[in-house]
Amino acid sequence: MAEKITMGPDGKLVVPDEPVIPFIEGDGTGVDIWPAARRVLDAAVAKHGRRIAWKEVLAGEKAYKQTGDWLPQATLDAFREHLIGIKGPLTTPVGGGFRSLNVALRQILDLYVCLRPVRWFKGVPSPVKRPELVDMVIFRENTEDIYAGLEVEQGTPEAKRLIELLHDELGWDIRPDSGVGIKPVSETGSKRLVRAAIAYAVAHGRKSVTLVHKGNIQKFTEGAFRKWGYEVVRDEFADVAVAWDDCGGQPGDRVLVKDNIADITLQQVLTRPDEFDVIATTNLNGDYLSDALAAQVGGIGIAPGANINYVTGHGIFEATHGTAPKYAGLDKVNPGSVLLSGVLMLEHIGWQEAADDIVRALEATIADRVVTYDFARQMQGATEVRTSEFATAIIERL
Repeated sequence: MAEKITMGPDGKLVVPDEPVIPFIEGDGTGVDIWPAARRVLDAAVAKHGRRIAWKEVLAGEKAYKQTGDWLPQATLDAFREHLIGIKGPLTTPVGGGFRSLNVALRQILDLYVCLRPVRWFKGVPSPVKRPELVDMVIFRENTEDIYAGLEVEQGTPEAKRLIELLHDELGWDIRPDSGVGIKPVSETGSKRLVRAAIAYAVAHGRKSVTLVHKGNIQKFTEGAFRKWGYEVVRDEFADVAVAWDDCGGQPGDRVLVKDNIADITLQQVLTRPDEFDVIATTNLNGDYLSDALAAQVGGIGIAPGANINYVTGHGIFEATHGTAPKYAGLDKVNPGSVLLSGVLMLEHIGWQEAADDIVRALEATIADRVVTYDFARQMQGATEVRTSEFATAIIERL
């Protein structure tokens, strides 16, 4: 019998054997990759005597065509009610409406963690020499920074007033022909993000958490993020984690928390990836890092993502790539991103065995060189298959 996932009094999810999980098919190639991923998820879950009662909800182009609304209230209500959901890629409306449907979902539901695990699957084409050394989990703050959308357009009365205000009140000289944006980074947002990252590292046996920031230049936003992060370590996790400065880089059996400037981090994740484990960072830095790391292990076509509020229990798991409309309906593209996001979802709700089965089957399929076109063109001796056929090959190896 289908039932809702709920939040228990201990702050943990209570998951029935047949949970109702809302899904958004997605725009563009969503029509190809979601059905393929769903088949694999259903097969893996069934292997362990469970099933998912999928509930379609609408967003993006499909929603606009059917309801006249890019993000219907019914969709938000469903995600709020059922706690856990999954989605394909969504189109960003052009010329009005939401700045980004993905950002809107994160902000409206206060999904303050963007969780992006990045690891290499054996056989996946990679531009780096040692992709097997890449095994990181990025905790990207999801609600603040420049993604808050607090900006005014150059030449508008609002921009003129803001520039004058900043000059009169703070003595800031800003060119009058500037667009101006505000970058909020709060103690609340920073601490809850770092708290989640350290708790994850402890729970998953990870060795370190690196606070990535640009605090050498942006001292009161990015620099404050670093400061607040270390406060969380010392005030809330002293028994299981320790700051680099407090242990000289010798944490013993505790999680080591250190920090790194954002620009050098983008170099070092290429040259010294084994020195990074869990990364906690601000919104824009996390965007850059996530995609740069994904490029090392096969690209965003197989990069999973999740947007989570660990306090309320809400989580939306998503394909991290765009809609690629020119490939829509061709049964051609790699469903790996939304499938591995489904794996993250299964792990999150405690169905680890089914999640592990999918990962093993995916690895076996790629090892057999049965792949979609994006990998086939980079692999010798590959058998190129359609999206649906790739899903079938994974299911056969479950």
